[in-house]
Amino acid sequence: MPTYPTFEYGKPRFDQNTFFGRFRHFLDVIDPRTLFVTEERLRESVDLLECFKHGRLPPGVTSAQLWQAHKIKQAIIHPDTGDKIPMPFRMSGFIPFGTPVVVGLLLPNQTLFSTVFWQWLNQSHNACVNYSNRNASKPSDMSKFFQGYMGAVTSAVSIAVALRVAIQKADRFSPTTRRMVQRFIPFPAVASANVCNVVLMRHSELSEGINVLDDKGNVVGSSKMAAKRALFETALTRVVLPMPILLLPPIVMAMLESRLPVLRRRPGLLLPVHSLVCLAAFSLALPLAISLFPQMSQIHASRLEPEIAMATRCEILTYNKGL
Repeated sequence: MPTYPTFEYGKPRFDQNTFFGRFRHFLDVIDPRTLFVTEERLRESVDLLECFKHGRLPPGVTSAQLWQAHKIKQAIIHPDTGDKIPMPFRMSGFIPFGTPVVVGLLLPNQTLFSTVFWQWLNQSHNACVNYSNRNASKPSDMSKFFQGYMGAVTSAVSIAVALRVAIQKADRFSPTTRRMVQRFIPFPAVASANVCNVVLMRHSELSEGINVLDDKGNVVGSSKMAAKRALFETALTRVVLPMPILLLPPIVMAMLESRLPVLRRRPGLLLPVHSLVCLAAFSLALPLAISLFPQMSQIHASRLEPEIAMATRCEILTYNKGL
């Protein structure tokens, strides 16, 4: 039986200062079982948390029940708007709904049309997930969202098509080598598009800054230095995330095809095996990548603007880096 710490409203169950704590936290966040929670169970969870918040908790309620209610609410309800997040765009739905797209990206013998289609579909799904899980504490500019989306689609499609054409024209590659190299095209295209998306959608933070908080949660000021670090951490996460998803399956499939004669005798098995390999890689990569940095990162006041360092007695300040 798992052990549960004393429930604290608004705080994560696991320690966010360690990688393992963040990893366990995000395993809860992306748990696909929350996709099957009924409306009644969701309403009960929200009501239970409201009772706790206002000191009207029914007798006999345990910390385990409160943490489970918290897990359900954070998976389905947007923390700023209070609205339900559409199922395909929840973090808990990212793997189930994203895996078919990954399988499509890594299909062998892609045509020009299929290359463009799967890159467009992948960036469209990512954009919807990003928007549905955005920080909505302040009004968002839809033009920035559209700008980021168009930039990501353009960069992903351009890089994928350019690499595909370059590999096809490379005379020194044998047909077998060419097919193998083509399987790795999606990674540079997707990684570049992810970075482009972050920069285009959040570039205003570099000029306006982001809020930094003291140890009591009070806003000390708006820091451009913190914004630069937050964008770097987010961009690095977006590069690391597709690495195992788009690099491991081609390697694993090449090994399986060479060592399992049944896959050569029965080509119909390739797609389901490929899909399972992609699902396993996606399930491993997502929690690892988003656990690299804390959601609320810390920075020493001396590394920020002088006016912010002088505005507080706290040596360590925090900021929300975003996803």
